[in-house]
Amino acid sequence: MSAGTLDLRIEELARMRARRTRKESAVWILLALGLLWTLYAVFVDTEWGRISAASLARTLRGFAELDFSLLPDLVGPTIDTALMATLASLLGLFMALFVAWLGAANISPLGRFTYVIGRSLMTLSRSVHEIVWGLIFVSAVGLGALAGVLAMAVRSIGFISKVIAEAIEDVQPGPIEAIRAVGGNRFQVLMYGIVPQVIPVILGTVIFEWDINIRRSTIMGLVGAGGLGLVLFRQMAQFNYGGITTVLIAVLLLIIFGELVSHYARKAVI
Repeated sequence: MSAGTLDLRIEELARMRARRTRKESAVWILLALGLLWTLYAVFVDTEWGRISAASLARTLRGFAELDFSLLPDLVGPTIDTALMATLASLLGLFMALFVAWLGAANISPLGRFTYVIGRSLMTLSRSVHEIVWGLIFVSAVGLGALAGVLAMAVRSIGFISKVIAEAIEDVQPGPIEAIRAVGGNRFQVLMYGIVPQVIPVILGTVIFEWDINIRRSTIMGLVGAGGLGLVLFRQMAQFNYGGITTVLIAVLLLIIFGELVSHYARKAVI
């Protein structure tokens, strides 16, 4: 390579580096401007900018003063919340097994047609928030824990069925081929060749979903579906800050309980 060509190459690399530096600088400037605009919109151009230190301290003091008179009224809703999560997980598993059967490419009964149906049901379940499902079922079956259970069960279908379907698609083909070689039908292939391989995945997924439903069930009451969420909504409507904190502590304790049960259950069955 001649000296002139080398100089041109160096100049070209220098120009490319300069252009890249200018692009990076422009990106950082835009990010900084976006951050400044966000801070202005949140803390200056809204109610935050008009909150005084005294009112903020008064509100925080109200949250710190727990409402112990509310404790007897939390026992029943706490039990209801845990039962809602358990029933929703079991019902969601029952429906998810059927959806996973449709959505697993290697066992879908009618091939591509039912595969698309199964995958569409998974996507629909995961795409709609549990609060929206709660509003739908409250309007369908009325206020109460049943609406919360149905909402969380339908919301659970997407996650459980997707994990199970992908586990079915990844099973080892050896046992399946052996059952087929001795004349086994499709049901026998499913029960003795596929199910034993995916049972650990099913159990682990259901336990994990139950843990998630413990959290979901605490907010189901915000749409009238019972449990601790309903108590929380009432305290918020009454501006009882101490009661809100008391309910949140109950929610936290229930979530910790769910974490412990989920941890030991996974260790026991997986």
